[in-house]
Amino acid sequence: MKERFKNLPLRSGVGIVVLNKNNKVFVAKRIDNPKNFWQMPQGGVDNEENFLTAAYRELEEETSIKNVELIKEIEGTITYELPENLLGIIWKGKYKGQKQKWFLMRYLGTDEEINIKTDKPEFLDWKWIDLEMITEVVVDFKLHVYKELKEKIKKIINWETLKPQLFDQLNILADR
Repeated sequence: MKERFKNLPLRSGVGIVVLNKNNKVFVAKRIDNPKNFWQMPQGGVDNEENFLTAAYRELEEETSIKNVELIKEIEGTITYELPENLLGIIWKGKYKGQKQKWFLMRYLGTDEEINIKTDKPEFLDWKWIDLEMITEVVVDFKLHVYKELKEKIKKIINWETLKPQLFDQLNILADR
């Protein structure tokens, strides 16, 4: 990292993993990167704003998605640093990277409700992909973020799938 940028702070941010009813993940292609890279909705936290409020705001600002339910706040934070070619450019040069808090949400609406042509559009296109694919489509400097998220989400989805079965078994035992 260039000497003049190494002491820059990390930007406080949020990210949102949006799953549809088939557990496919929402990803979108950024306007400012014409290559075939996709990302999940994410953005900065405003002053005096908590992480969850920022996540809902960013999701709506970028995708028009409002009809979601929170599945889980993903434990911890994940940090990434910008590559040298973006340092001093992204975020008006104020930050060297981002420290993000991520949330897993279930989309309850229809695809027709999703609109990336917002007041300040950030995306060219969007799609639903398999969770396994998120590490195949992301820009390289965020790859470690998406690998970590993929593993954490797999565990959460497996628990969400097993939970009703376990409660059914507990209820059967309680009724005996």
